[in-house]
Amino acid sequence: GLRTLEQERAKHAWECVQQCLSQAIHQLETAIASEINSERRKKLEERLKNLQSEEGGEKWKGRYGSTVRKLPSYILTNGLGQTLAFLKAKGKGEPGDEHEILYQHLAEWLKRQLNINGDLLGWLVSDKADSQKYRLATMEALALLQWLKRFAEAELPKGREE
Repeated sequence: GLRTLEQERAKHAWECVQQCLSQAIHQLETAIASEINSERRKKLEERLKNLQSEEGGEKWKGRYGSTVRKLPSYILTNGLGQTLAFLKAKGKGEPGDEHEILYQHLAEWLKRQLNINGDLLGWLVSDKADSQKYRLATMEALALLQWLKRFAEAELPKGREE
């Protein structure tokens, strides 16, 4: 049967929360496989080992969860574009960073809902994102984050606020 949008949202959020750590690990493994600089590869391998350890993995999930919790008020205060730019800046393009993973989770959903090709941030700052679409993207992001928050609170360890 046809699932409602709300059910789709919940399903996407559930999968994001369940898979967040394994996605981070996968990103790191992929980066290591293609890294030619040995110094940089060593750093990535250390981060990978840390995430694969129980303590490191739990800490990572806690940080992901606390970022999820902070994001809605961020969006309401600063707008969606600035919030996504903040995630990108905090993640610094580092594979397996929780801000990068969360950016990806939001981007996957918003691009699918709004039929966006290419980079979400690029789309948001372009002329293609008229005010109506921008508002819609903002509402979608907030609606998804509600589910992400619920599931993060139920499933992930409580992260200490940084």
